[in-house]
Amino acid sequence: MMDKFARVTACPICESPRLRPFKKGTFDYARLRWDQVKITDSEYGKIWDLSECEDCGHVFADPSPAPEFILSLYGQVEDPVYDEEAEGRSRNFLGILKNLEKLSPAKGSLFDVGAATGILLSLARERGWSPAGVEASAWSVKRAADNYGLHLIQGAFEEVRLEPAAYQALTMVDFIEHTPAPRRAVMKAAEVLAPGGILCLVTPDIHSFAARAAGKRWWHLRPGHLAYFSGRSLTRLLQGAGLAIVKKRRYAWTFSAHYLLSRKKTFDVLTRPGRSASFLKRIPIKLALGDSFEIYAKKSASS
Repeated sequence: MMDKFARVTACPICESPRLRPFKKGTFDYARLRWDQVKITDSEYGKIWDLSECEDCGHVFADPSPAPEFILSLYGQVEDPVYDEEAEGRSRNFLGILKNLEKLSPAKGSLFDVGAATGILLSLARERGWSPAGVEASAWSVKRAADNYGLHLIQGAFEEVRLEPAAYQALTMVDFIEHTPAPRRAVMKAAEVLAPGGILCLVTPDIHSFAARAAGKRWWHLRPGHLAYFSGRSLTRLLQGAGLAIVKKRRYAWTFSAHYLLSRKKTFDVLTRPGRSASFLKRIPIKLALGDSFEIYAKKSASS
């Protein structure tokens, strides 16, 4: 099993060798299961051994898992609860699409990395985009086809063959923290973006006030998260791929009351099937915690 993990000797973002321990791991990652990395897992507070780069502030799993090991886990993921929250998640994605439409010269091909069951891409298609995407989970790929008629690529984004300069926009919403190869992923994004194309990247900010205030109870401390970015490390990551940041904001989630309450076992009685559960699903709640980056970066028009 240990050949699936390797010690890190240089920062995965800026390649600095100046690394220091950040947090001690709180679970046995050698026994990591697929159900611990699904989108709607409830494994809060369980983290890898984490190191921090003294130069750019990037925080990452150390030892780092092999990409093949991570892909094998995500390939097995089944997550019906994610699918049930499609309406709430569409509200989250709508803001991203509106920003892309303001920043892009025209609607064209949009590629979603870590597309899950296709909710974002289905909404993009309704708004006039030509949708495409990649997803590791075989179950999610099938759900995207059954629910929306979308034909996603199954596999790892870093490995799939895509036409260079083919996409006007590319989205990585809560993806980059799940890959052991973030720099490779962003370089691939830059390669497949058309000149002037826009990348939207959403990822947690471990240095945010909410993260510091919540401490070990911060909801982004989960087994599926292999990396946590700082503003400096994200800037280095994007600039290193030839992308210029054109818009930055703090991401806000909207979920139904039913979904949020279902995260707490204390409220199980409220979320059982029936009239109360149906009513709670119709109540949207916005969480503007300010603990995730929402960044838009542009590929040079002359690239």
